[in-house]
Amino acid sequence: MSLERLGVGTYKTTCAADTEYFGELIAPCLEDGDVLILTGGLGVGKTHFTKGVSCGLGDGHMVTSPTFALMAVHDQGRIPLFHFDLYRLEHAYELEDTGIFDVLGYEGACLLEWGEQFQDELTDEYLSVTLKRDEGDSDVRTITLEAHGDRAMELSHLIDKAVQDELA
Repeated sequence: MSLERLGVGTYKTTCAADTEYFGELIAPCLEDGDVLILTGGLGVGKTHFTKGVSCGLGDGHMVTSPTFALMAVHDQGRIPLFHFDLYRLEHAYELEDTGIFDVLGYEGACLLEWGEQFQDELTDEYLSVTLKRDEGDSDVRTITLEAHGDRAMELSHLIDKAVQDELA
């Protein structure tokens, strides 16, 4: 395991397994209603991160990118996980067809890949999770958390503590 804490809200992983592991570490911090907007280019690890969250919640089902389904539900864990991929949506009015408003901010945690384009239409309360590939090493990822709202700030602090405890 080569997860590294670079500072408050900033972490580094060096392979897909470590990105998944980071997701596993934060899963115990999640509560019903939490919203995470996952940002980053194609192939940076948003789905690997989601795999880790699902595993950390105790759901044993396989997690794949929901690109063609738009939403996947992983509901065999401690709380349900709603995994949305909004990449193919072009307009905010298309959000209604995804079923996102039926679950967003209520039961379970919502992880929204490519949600940054619609964040103003979705919710004011969310944790932005940005995954970025290192220019010098394509396996290295920097993961940055940015809280929007009180619960997101609390969640960010819980995640930072969980990572610090794990690395101690």
